[in-house]
Amino acid sequence: MAAGKHRRPRTSPLIRGVIAAGTGTAALALPLLGATAASAAQPAKAPTTAQAAQQVKSVTYTTVKGDTLYGIAERYDTPGGWRQLYKDNRKAIGDDPRLIHAGLELTVRTTKKASTAGKTADKASAPAEKPAQSVAKVTQASAKTYANNLDGWIRQAMDIMAQKGIPGSYEGIHRNIMRESSGNPMAINNWDSNAAKGTPSKGLLQTIDPTFNAYHVAGTSFDPYDPVANIAAACNYAAARYGSIDNVFGAY
Repeated sequence: MAAGKHRRPRTSPLIRGVIAAGTGTAALALPLLGATAASAAQPAKAPTTAQAAQQVKSVTYTTVKGDTLYGIAERYDTPGGWRQLYKDNRKAIGDDPRLIHAGLELTVRTTKKASTAGKTADKASAPAEKPAQSVAKVTQASAKTYANNLDGWIRQAMDIMAQKGIPGSYEGIHRNIMRESSGNPMAINNWDSNAAKGTPSKGLLQTIDPTFNAYHVAGTSFDPYDPVANIAAACNYAAARYGSIDNVFGAY
């Protein structure tokens, strides 16, 4: 996105509800639903067997062509996400977390159940890929899942956008992603005017942090590198400024 995009007033009718999400209201929605069924006077329950099994373990993963730290961390439910994965393996990866070469042996933290984690403990070239987050995290009315790739990220973002009234077509989103990041969710621009100001453009649609935070869509991750969250926020911004991401054909 071009410099100055974060100056857009946050009072657009389209995004008033979105900006309010920054207060934490949306993040509390799901926990509060569960809390209404229990008395505040009840003592805390002991961890269930399933919860006890969610202990952090380490497995060894051998990278293959096309891998990204984000994708690997998603598959294994790595605490701390791709940043922790990079921190744990920086010596093997090098200084640029975007450059992942095939054949690297990475130590991956996982919170999957012991029975599941044990199956992936042996070195593997391509473990079963975990679907991307389902839209059930945004609405409990659907159990739809999406492929953990660019096509799946766009389709999931579009479903979320449809619920929020944010316009944008598959073609318009895809066209802008390919121009901005070539489909790399961990892309970052460290050389333009935004970077010089300390707010480099990040992710699939290259949002700067102030813009991502201002136009963040409730129900998506607060990580600007999360592909679905990045698409949704960028399309929300484009809708407020240009009417739709479909109307964007260059730097925005």
